[in-house]
Amino acid sequence: MQIKISSPKVLDYSVKLPASKSISNRALMIYALSGSRTIPDNLSDCDDTEVIIRALRDNPYEIDIMAAGTAMRFMTALKAVSEGEEHVLTGTERMKRRPIGVLVEALRHLGADITYIGEEGFPPLRIRGRRLEGGRLDVPGNISSQYISALLLIGPMLSEGLTLHLTGNVISRPYIDLTLWTMREFGADAEWSDYETIVIKPQPYKERSYLIENDWSAASYWYEMMALSTNADDEIRLEGLMDGSKQGDSSVRYIFSLLGVKTIFETTAPGVPTTVTLRHSGRCVPRLEYDFVNSPDLAQTFIVCCALLGVKFHFKGLSTLKIKETDRIEAMKREMRKLGYVIHDINHSELLWDGERCEPSLEVGIDTYEDHRMALAFAPAALRKDGLVINNPQVVTKSYPKFWEDVKAAGFEVKSEE
Repeated sequence: MQIKISSPKVLDYSVKLPASKSISNRALMIYALSGSRTIPDNLSDCDDTEVIIRALRDNPYEIDIMAAGTAMRFMTALKAVSEGEEHVLTGTERMKRRPIGVLVEALRHLGADITYIGEEGFPPLRIRGRRLEGGRLDVPGNISSQYISALLLIGPMLSEGLTLHLTGNVISRPYIDLTLWTMREFGADAEWSDYETIVIKPQPYKERSYLIENDWSAASYWYEMMALSTNADDEIRLEGLMDGSKQGDSSVRYIFSLLGVKTIFETTAPGVPTTVTLRHSGRCVPRLEYDFVNSPDLAQTFIVCCALLGVKFHFKGLSTLKIKETDRIEAMKREMRKLGYVIHDINHSELLWDGERCEPSLEVGIDTYEDHRMALAFAPAALRKDGLVINNPQVVTKSYPKFWEDVKAAGFEVKSEE
């Protein structure tokens, strides 16, 4: 399936963003670990969260995680401490090539009974749940924060609690902080004791009602549209966001201020969902250097946006992009050439654009590689490349199921090219 996107002459739209996938997934894990009967309010309706909801509701022997990386890591830890249960965790072919060995070894160190069914270090997994004592655990800090968050979430359930020491450089720290913040919202005693050590006391979660805020990652694509729009009077309003959000991707507001987008909060009261208005500021840097080590999911958005604005860039901290839904480093280099931009990578962890151009090949369409963020990041490019074609656009359901509906409502023409 393909869609062809044509841009509107004017952008003036209010969008109700989807709920935060990151917070939803964490809150659901806590809901399961606490035995709570109170389901969090405003849960995300994306594929990744739906996978977790189904697994918790049906509790089948074989749990198919599909392409949900967060769900695979979180469910591995959850089922390891689910006494008396036995499960097989599996997923798509791509999921079976995404490493999970670091998490499995950490859980085994705590006493978990986990075996590989296929290739060592990768799903599928057979897990026999048991009570784990906990204690001290050393893990590399430069691994995916999802591994670390999975361990943290089960910490309050361990009889001795958990002292997690992160060795080396710690990446994606805001996602770790988001996990700790969510845990504390449910009564956990979980804190950094120093810059590289987290201590979690054996104090069970408390049942409570909980409202999940909307998603700053989803907001990033509307910021991109505002940056790429050419009408000075355009305005986009994003509903359900919070000032002072613990979501790592809330940094998008600061980065886009460098690309000419002004952010205005209706209220800055802490913990209160509000409407954020985006407008043009008229000021844009000629070159952008940024380290995405703490917010790697924003990288694709800024790669597309900066190139189309003519803003040269050097982006660092991208090593985890190699093990996402696809190899995002190679995918971005390949698809940006279709737009006419030659992107170079350095050591598979940095991307650089120095202004080099090539002959575009837009007629073949932008491939999405079963990766939601490829479709989401490239869609706003239609504002500068009218009639842009996206291949397999349905991948957005992984994180933003109503994205194309919102895009149409905002005035874009989206035609199916099946």
